[in-house]
Amino acid sequence: MFAGPSEMHARIRAHDWSASSLGPMDAWPESLKALVRTMLSSRYPMILTWGPSFLQFYNDAYSKLIGDKHPAALGLDIRVTMAEAWDTLGPMIHQVMATGVANWTPALMLLLERSGYREESYFSVSHSPAEDDTGRIVGMFAVCSEVTQQLLGERRLRLLRDLASRAAVTRSVAKTCEEVVTAIAEHPLDVPFALLYLRDPDGKGFTRHGVIGLEENAAACPLRVEGRDGEPVWPLARAAEGETVLVEDVERRVTLTGGPFEDPVRTAVVMPVAAAGQSAPLGVLVTGLSPNRALDEGYRSFLELLVGQVSVALRNARAHEEERRRAEALAELDRAKTAFFSNISHEFRTPLTLMLGPTQDLLTGRAGPLPEAIRTELEALHRNAGRLLRLVNTLLDFSRLEAGRMEASFAPADFSTLCADLAGTFRSAVERAGLQLLVSCPPLSQPVYLDGELWEKVVLNLVSNAFKFTHKGSILVRTFERDGCAVLEVRDTGTGIPAVELPRLFERFHRVKDAHARTHEGSGIGLALVHELVGLHGGRVKVDSIEGQGATFTVEVPLGFAHLPEERVRATRVLPSTATGAGPYVEEALRWSVQELAEAPPVAPEPNRPRARVLLADDNADVRDYLHRVLSAGFEVQTVADGQAALEVALAHPPDLVISDVMMPRLDGVGLLRALRAAPHTKELPILLLSARAGEEATLEGLESGADDYLVKPFSARELLTRVRAHLERARMRREVARERAQVEHLLEAVRARDDFLSVASHELKTPLTIFQLQIGAIERSLNASSQPGIGERLDTARRSARRLAGLIETLLDVSQLTTGRMQLSRAQVELGELVRGVVLAHQGEARRQGCTVRLQLEGSLEGFFDRERMEQVFHHLLSNALKFGAGHPVDVTLREEGGGVTLSVVDHGIGIPAVDRQRVFERFERAVPVRNYGGLGLGLWVIRQVVEAHHGHIRIEETPGGGATFHVHVPRHGPLAPSGLSASEVPGGKGRDVVN
Repeated sequence: MFAGPSEMHARIRAHDWSASSLGPMDAWPESLKALVRTMLSSRYPMILTWGPSFLQFYNDAYSKLIGDKHPAALGLDIRVTMAEAWDTLGPMIHQVMATGVANWTPALMLLLERSGYREESYFSVSHSPAEDDTGRIVGMFAVCSEVTQQLLGERRLRLLRDLASRAAVTRSVAKTCEEVVTAIAEHPLDVPFALLYLRDPDGKGFTRHGVIGLEENAAACPLRVEGRDGEPVWPLARAAEGETVLVEDVERRVTLTGGPFEDPVRTAVVMPVAAAGQSAPLGVLVTGLSPNRALDEGYRSFLELLVGQVSVALRNARAHEEERRRAEALAELDRAKTAFFSNISHEFRTPLTLMLGPTQDLLTGRAGPLPEAIRTELEALHRNAGRLLRLVNTLLDFSRLEAGRMEASFAPADFSTLCADLAGTFRSAVERAGLQLLVSCPPLSQPVYLDGELWEKVVLNLVSNAFKFTHKGSILVRTFERDGCAVLEVRDTGTGIPAVELPRLFERFHRVKDAHARTHEGSGIGLALVHELVGLHGGRVKVDSIEGQGATFTVEVPLGFAHLPEERVRATRVLPSTATGAGPYVEEALRWSVQELAEAPPVAPEPNRPRARVLLADDNADVRDYLHRVLSAGFEVQTVADGQAALEVALAHPPDLVISDVMMPRLDGVGLLRALRAAPHTKELPILLLSARAGEEATLEGLESGADDYLVKPFSARELLTRVRAHLERARMRREVARERAQVEHLLEAVRARDDFLSVASHELKTPLTIFQLQIGAIERSLNASSQPGIGERLDTARRSARRLAGLIETLLDVSQLTTGRMQLSRAQVELGELVRGVVLAHQGEARRQGCTVRLQLEGSLEGFFDRERMEQVFHHLLSNALKFGAGHPVDVTLREEGGGVTLSVVDHGIGIPAVDRQRVFERFERAVPVRNYGGLGLGLWVIRQVVEAHHGHIRIEETPGGGATFHVHVPRHGPLAPSGLSASEVPGGKGRDVVN
């Protein structure tokens, strides 16, 4: 019976049912057996109760729902095993059994003790009546499924969603904290209590910003926590270091109940509220845990999402606060800037008036006729003072506009005539530049309400702007009516405006990058002022442009005055006017014309007086004229109007110095500098940059770009001249150094060629000389007693001459190797006493011919690591010199151990060497005596010194008492390549005195 593979099949079969009220299974009603079979065969959780004792049967799926109640619950009264939930389940089961009507309850909350604690759980349950064989209801059959995780997930997700929606509309940290507290407080089943602490600005403590589920004045809710003072309450400091801390003794800190069954809260989690990046946490969130839910993976994930949501909300709030503070600071800075511009503009106007008035008086001849040179200077002064006044007035207009103090007085005006007259003032400048000015301004149907002074600035700025960027073609100014508006259109055939620049064209201080204009000068506020002034008239301005084809500016002003403030129609002005008229605009345009921009030819130098050539590049004609006058007295000056022209002139005819403005059309000063530095024949050219940008940063930027000097406007004529002369002198010195360096290189190359020749010639001479010596030997061997008398002596003379020639060749070869760095020492263990004795013996014949005696004395240990051949060469040269210059007097040769090395002294009593010549004789081809008396190449001592120094030794000369010269050579016993550990006992040495006659 109840055959099957599952656990519950086996348990039901094995259970002792005979001890229960049901009796043995064989006696069970067929209806009970059928229900049990149905239950066991289902994989859905099912439970069956039977009889008045409510005995339980359940399947494998149900056993997993009741936790540690299984397997003891099988066969027991359900009222006992589910006692904690019977208050909920009992009435439902009784009703089904009493009425026979099944029920279904979704998401039924039950209190279960299936895992060692009072657990909040949720089930969807269907109860049905169970009938015996007679049809009588004797039990209950239930199908159920647990939906706890689904219900908890939805509930927790609601909290996170509520928190996000509440925090999304806040813009301050305080308000965000309030919304966080409100959102969490509405979900006490998952968070029975919470505390939100934020780190203080100094980072040393925490301040409470939210309390949920606790009394605010409770000991567990301190308002301020300094450092680790809060550790006895909550481990805030540990959490603030990034650690999530589980607190399992909450009841020691606070007495609180929570969860759906109001059980004591015993556990809390203290979590850091993360900041952006790797910064220290913003604060700490303390959350109590439900006593009716275990801290499982789902609960942990929910808490992590919760604190993450709080972190995002607080970071957003802080970002909004920072942005608001920045905006307020910028607004305050803007207000301060506006006030400053207003004040400084007023202050500028007084000295400008005192500049313009007197210069105008002088120019009109009130003080009498002026010399032409002075008139030219005064005209430039008056012209630029007027330009400065116009800029000051523009700044003043902006400050008034921003402060809302711009006084407009609108009155009916002849729109077309006013626009035509203002545009016509540019005709001379436009035609002088080879352009056409077309004006088409027919009368309109009615006057237009304008502020004449302000409208003047609109038209003058637009026409001036068109002329500035138009190099060929025409400028069209026309007026007409359209859709109830008076329209002004300024169209040019100039360079046009890139599409990317159009949206920002009317912004203050914005300038189109790399625009090809007549001048690079400008403040970037002309079009911005037009936009503001047109808006003040209730109109609008727009621009249409195709790059390279020109631009069209269109201004529309509504007809009538209904769109204007009533109080400003025919109003009286109180503030001083900032109008300057068309004069300054036209004068500036005239300076841009082609004739003014033409290159000034260089001034011819005075006869018989070569002058340095200076190339001057600046797009401001007044600056060019002024600097030309300053420099032309001392230099040949050529002026150009932009960097491209300067580059072409400099590459074609390199000047001695270039002076360039930084900001210029076509090619700016920095671009000119880079181009000149890149060209081989101008890369060393001195370049001075001029700029209106003051400050150390601007100066360093100019110098780092490769300029030789950087002058900030304004500068004095004296300063400019001083710097120009200084850089010209430096350039001259650089040229001299380069010329001398080239000469030195040429000489060095000649020396190298000579040394190479000596090396080759020495090798080539040795071959025939060797053959010559061999032939002498052969002839000597063939002589006998009957040979002609005197032949032996002649052969001996020939042998000595050949030996001397061989020595000269060896010396030349040594010179070649030394000067080309090819000579190398071949060190080995050498006994210098034996070497010197051999050299002395080899010079016996020469000593006899000179009629002198060579006395040799050897003292101490004389063995060491030396190049045998080179040391023999040293001894040979010194002894030969002593015999040659000793005048037949005895020569003393002493070799002794001294100071860890060996010292050789060769003493002669001959003509000696004057003190002034003792260093010179060690140079190549230097001699202390006339060549005709003693012969020689003057190379021997130089070679000796090189060999001695190669052995890390030294050589010196001193006067011999009584006349003559003494040479001392000291060389270390062990050179750097010699092995160490050589003792005195291992080095054989000879002592004594030899005399060679």
